This record gives sequence, structure tokens and C-alpha cells, in this order.
Amino acid sequence: MPINAHKHTILFSACLLGRPVRYNGTDLLQQHPIIEQWRRQDYLISICPEVSGGLDTPRAAAEIQAGSGASVLAGSSRIMTHTGSDVTEAFIAGAEKTLAFAQQHHVVMAILTERSPSCGSQQIYNGQFNHSTTNERGVTAELLQQHQIKIFNQHQLVEAHDWHQQYLRNL
Repeated sequence: MPINAHKHTILFSACLLGRPVRYNGTDLLQQHPIIEQWRRQDYLISICPEVSGGLDTPRAAAEIQAGSGASVLAGSSRIMTHTGSDVTEAFIAGAEKTLAFAQQHHVVMAILTERSPSCGSQQIYNGQFNHSTTNERGVTAELLQQHQIKIFNQHQLVEAHDWHQQYLRNL
């Protein structure tokens, strides 16, 4: 069955599946039996919102300034690099492309990279480039959540698996 025929596809941040697309040109490869099971079941698709939004790899580290993904989408916060460049529009474009990709592939949940200004599901860096976090969502995580796609991070694979199993039982 082609991927887009699944009604229970799982979107993964590309860096978590081993693609070197993080700001510093690395990945955050996650190896876990749950991921391997989903891979065998052909549930997984991946995307990097930041690359999809037009940012290069590697690129300058960026953080949401005094806000959250929701405030960026509302136009009241900006995303700046540590060198002072405003990359807000690229992050918004990446979030929108990720949402379109997710909708095209009938994504029901996403596993996203925690602390990222795009993908943070529970925490993002605080905008001061001091490695401190705040309990907010990134731009892509917020946009997906607003469109009823369940969001988890790479540290919540068991919870994500349980949620997905319940989803499948309710089909």
C-alpha cells in the first residue's frame, strides 16, 4: 500500500531519522525498537521544516525572541540567529510546507525534535542563546497542533506508541 494511502502515517523530524539537517550539520539519530516497528509497517515519513523553509545546512543557530511558536505565527515574535539575522519568514514557510506535507500524507501524529524553534513540542530555547529553555512549542509544532496533529518529541516514544495504538483501535 502506498504511504499516502495510510490514514495513520507518522511524521518524524528528519534529523531524528539520521539526516544531517540540524543547524550545525549534524543529526540526532534515534534508534529504538518502536521506530523500527513503525519503519517496518511503512508508517514513517520525514521532513526538516527549517530546510523546507529555505534555510541552509549548516546555518546559524536561531531562537524565538520573547515568545513561542504561537506568537511567531500571530506576528508578535520574531526568530533571530545568534548573529542577528531575522529568519522568521523561513521558519513560517517551513512550518506551512510541513503542514501541507503532513496533510498530503494523512499524518495523524508527529515526533519532533525537542527544544528546536521549529519542532519543540514542550520546550524551546528561551531566545537568549544561553542554553536555557522555556516551556513553549516551536513554530511547526504549534501549527501542526492547531491542525489536530498529535505532537510528541523524541523522548516520548513510548507515549507516542501508546497513543498511536489507541488511535488504530478506534479506527
